[in-house]
Amino acid sequence: MAYQILVQSDVDPYEAILPLLSDSCQIHMWREEEPPADTDFAAIEGLYVYSHMWLDGALMERMPGLRVISNFGVGCDHIDLDGAKRLGIPVGNTPGVLDAATADMTFTLLMAAARNVVRGDHFARGPEFIEYDPSFLLGQEVAGSTLGIVGLGRIGYQVARRASGFDMEVIYHNRGPNRRAEEELGARYVSLDELVSTADFVTLTMPLTDETRGMIGRRELGLMKPTAVLVNAARGGVLDHEALLEALRERRIYAAALDVTEPEPLPRDHPLLAMENVIIMPHLGSATVQTRDAMARMSVKNLMAGLEGREVPYRIA
Repeated sequence: MAYQILVQSDVDPYEAILPLLSDSCQIHMWREEEPPADTDFAAIEGLYVYSHMWLDGALMERMPGLRVISNFGVGCDHIDLDGAKRLGIPVGNTPGVLDAATADMTFTLLMAAARNVVRGDHFARGPEFIEYDPSFLLGQEVAGSTLGIVGLGRIGYQVARRASGFDMEVIYHNRGPNRRAEEELGARYVSLDELVSTADFVTLTMPLTDETRGMIGRRELGLMKPTAVLVNAARGGVLDHEALLEALRERRIYAAALDVTEPEPLPRDHPLLAMENVIIMPHLGSATVQTRDAMARMSVKNLMAGLEGREVPYRIA
């Protein structure tokens, strides 16, 4: 008999996911903010979370047969982990597999913002580019500069590794020191204030928690150098977007590059979208074919383990 699973997603799930589930599961799709009215909650045994729709403990309580929640991705700030723990429902995610791809995107954004890649591309395609001007669109030097990493975990470590190829000095701020990064990469632990006031490039790769929400706000942006670049590859909620808008408008920092925003996507009339000194991506940090395939396999592995009563291999809660 097939397992009854509810797939929570407001968009079509990645193409590799449903074929991996179809042989052993009966799939019920949940596309709206609330699950379909005709959902037989008592029958649901597994919950597969693909998008960032909020999943709370109250909804879990409506599923007495729920055995496992599997999240496609690392960040689980959209899942009530305390509620799941209280109900004894294991939650799995996909750690490790997306570290390199997300670090690549972080460094891509850093380089693109520093060297005006997006603005340069638009200018080169436009009618105004009729002669070469060596004084136009001067950027910021990356090689030999100072990189400040806020949140030096798995992804932050990979960002620091890439920085070593550019002879960058790496400073970082964490809840506690990362001895491996210090010993292997020469990273130096500093306070958040020292980091934002010293670094030429500030990258955000911390998880979104109660402690990190709004961590980079008006005060922190005010401490940054006018030549500095801010890169957010974490979650939109760690950054105060109104404060960032002010800093960009007043040219108090050189540029910003965002792979994530809050909300996501931004409203189409949001003033950040009109700013030339910010690059905004549609959350592409882990978006490679290889990484998405690996995430699909890991998340399905978590789901099937929970359904079969085995230990969830990549359990976060």
